[in-house]
Amino acid sequence: MIRYALRCARGHDFESWFQSSAAYDSQRKRGLVACPVCDSTKVEKAIMAPRLARKDQSRPAPEPVAAPAEDAAPASLVMAPQERELVAKLRELRDHVIKNADNVGTKFPDEARKIHYGDAEHRAIYGEATAEEARALIEEGVEVAPLPVLPDDRN
Repeated sequence: MIRYALRCARGHDFESWFQSSAAYDSQRKRGLVACPVCDSTKVEKAIMAPRLARKDQSRPAPEPVAAPAEDAAPASLVMAPQERELVAKLRELRDHVIKNADNVGTKFPDEARKIHYGDAEHRAIYGEATAEEARALIEEGVEVAPLPVLPDDRN
């Protein structure tokens, strides 16, 4: 999954997740990527800070941050009703996972593999993985998905 910082023709900044770069291009060309504030489908990728992983840290680097427009208000103040509803549903999903799954922390890749290959009892887990670790799990056929990062998480 790839998260892009996006900006519509009217200057509204927002973010969205896509399966791949090609999926973003395809959806944008078909008019399926729309600004949550004004519904404009004239959307382009915004400038983002690079995400760099350091070898000496077990935690992933900070999430990319879109370069704000000079007069832009904080994103939490300009959310459209549909976006607020989506954030509430994502928060509910994340809270459900946290409540009903075991947090295995940085052991997530190893535990996910053990469960996938039958070396450990099947159970719901969540934890931390680098982008490279998650990519390797997906290539092995291990079903994983990121927990959503919500606007309030960055305040």
